[in-house]
Amino acid sequence: MRKLLLLVALATFGVQSASAWGTLGHKVIVEIAKRHISEQTKANIAKYMPYDMCDDALWMDDHRKDKPIAYTTAWHVYNVDENYEYDPNPRLYKGDAIHALKIAEYNLRNYREKSDSAVLMNLRMVLHFAGDIHCPTHSYVPGPRAHWSCELNGKRLSFHGVYDSMPEWLHPGESVADVATEIDNAKKGEIKRIQRGGFHDWAHDIGSRNAVIYKWNEHNRKVLDPNTVELSRELVNLQMRNAGYRLAYLLDKYFGK
Repeated sequence: MRKLLLLVALATFGVQSASAWGTLGHKVIVEIAKRHISEQTKANIAKYMPYDMCDDALWMDDHRKDKPIAYTTAWHVYNVDENYEYDPNPRLYKGDAIHALKIAEYNLRNYREKSDSAVLMNLRMVLHFAGDIHCPTHSYVPGPRAHWSCELNGKRLSFHGVYDSMPEWLHPGESVADVATEIDNAKKGEIKRIQRGGFHDWAHDIGSRNAVIYKWNEHNRKVLDPNTVELSRELVNLQMRNAGYRLAYLLDKYFGK
């Protein structure tokens, strides 16, 4: 049955969101975060976002080509070096996902001093980019970029696109709430450990874990391992889960008082 569902998901690849984690993944990350933030945080956020935060999980993707914020198109990825340390590569001269999170942190530290529209924009940035930094093909490792054309189980797509759509392939037909419940499985002590450190520490942890996808399918491999989806299950679920925990930490940090 799981193989049949996977084939159905692959067949509908063309209608999937072209964003890190796709629609399902980004919403699952925000849903997990919602389950781990304080009631005070929820109340303060509701003043600026009086609706389900999941509704804005993909706002930065949906509006990335709008002229006023077109510069944010470069902000959805970032580099790590050969030791998986954050590398602000000068090629990304317009910034990257880590840069975006730093901007949002600066603006939200004293959010009550900002206009409502500024708070809302920076909140949307945190909701989205905290997820983006965890996506396997959004943490660039040294070497060729992850955008080469390839084939997976008879479907033509980009390697980047494989992981953008991976949550839908791993959880076909499942709701956001069901996936969040399934993968939100860490105990309090482990959650605290995952949340520890800053953006650069997170980038190292994420990049070192994500590098395994290039062991399963080396750079520029034209026909991917047919088991790629199942090989990716543990990694992708873990990265979505950890993104939710880290997002919760940031939201409490900014809006918890």
